Amino acid sequence: MKSKIVNLLKYNKTVYKIYYYLMTACLALMKLFVKTDEKLILFNSFAGRKYDDSPKAIFEAMRADPRFTDYKFVWAFHEPEKFEVDGAEKIKTDGLKYFKTALAARAWVTNSSVERGLRFKKKNTFFLNTWHGSPIKKMGSDIASDNQSFSSKGKNHTDVMNTQSYFEADIFSKCFDIPRNHFIEVGLPRNDTLANYTEEERATLRRKLGLPEDKIVILYCPTFREYEKDENLGVVLAPPMDLKKWEAELGDQYVLLFRAHYEVSKVMVINENVFVRNVTDYPALNDLMVASDILISDYSSIFFDYSIMDKVMLHFTYDFDKYEEKRGMYFDIRDYLSGSASEDGVIVILKELDYKKETEKTVTFRNKYMNFYGEASKKTVDCIAEHIM
Repeated sequence: MKSKIVNLLKYNKTVYKIYYYLMTACLALMKLFVKTDEKLILFNSFAGRKYDDSPKAIFEAMRADPRFTDYKFVWAFHEPEKFEVDGAEKIKTDGLKYFKTALAARAWVTNSSVERGLRFKKKNTFFLNTWHGSPIKKMGSDIASDNQSFSSKGKNHTDVMNTQSYFEADIFSKCFDIPRNHFIEVGLPRNDTLANYTEEERATLRRKLGLPEDKIVILYCPTFREYEKDENLGVVLAPPMDLKKWEAELGDQYVLLFRAHYEVSKVMVINENVFVRNVTDYPALNDLMVASDILISDYSSIFFDYSIMDKVMLHFTYDFDKYEEKRGMYFDIRDYLSGSASEDGVIVILKELDYKKETEKTVTFRNKYMNFYGEASKKTVDCIAEHIM
């Protein structure tokens, strides 16, 4: 029931307008009575869905930084009981305490949004948004108007946004209506581990995940199709894959890890076995990227992050024309990476894989689209300190 209400807010403009104006009036009144706590910082990741990504990397760096010893950290989650967070208070999103905390906080740190489709940031609240990936698919105001979920009304109040490249900053400045000089060119804090992991750490992760040493691990991470919905308006993901065929053709050499996008509500049936595992609910995507050997995706920003490691990347763009029509893209990933529109084509590439050729393509892609990475956590924390201290 709750998911249906959330989806109505996202995709029904009338329902969203009622929500927006009622909540705006309530929060305007609350603002008069909630004072700013100069030592309070509010975090969330994917709007409260996870304890992961760049906000977690920033939080861990701040927690270890003597400059923030006397600060109070608060994490907001949809389901706080699911997460263990040392050194911070946990609260539930969307309740009275959430909005009161957001109004009181000196700083917000997120990779998506804090305002829940509203606009209530105080002038003295510092808002840092790392975002959660570089764009292949069109974003924000660049998306066709008949395919947008709600767009928050009013001015975008982001004070600082992280960027991994000049390409990304130019696009986000336009589509999110953020002044170009509000971007810090340092990369995404979540990707520091991808740039700096050791082979010993990688081996430990593979053992932790139970991955066989003698198999090549494929990580399949398709993005979501917001126009593919079920009866509750939840996003459905059902790529044209016969996993039994994949196992028969590739099982002697490969293991397949399947991870759906966090926006997806319903995934194709995956009968897990020694060849295929559904890792959608595994909490740390970076672990899966480090532990794997090959990435297969489509129009997802994961290509940018994965390219840092100089590993093989392939595309499986089975619905390219439809996706281009419905969502739109800034460039054609097929111009940079090998892949296919059919599962048979992808299987053939995997059976005849030329590692040198494919990794060279990855390096070319990275050199074009990834200008900044490796020390983003430290540089971002320094930026926050400069703004709030």
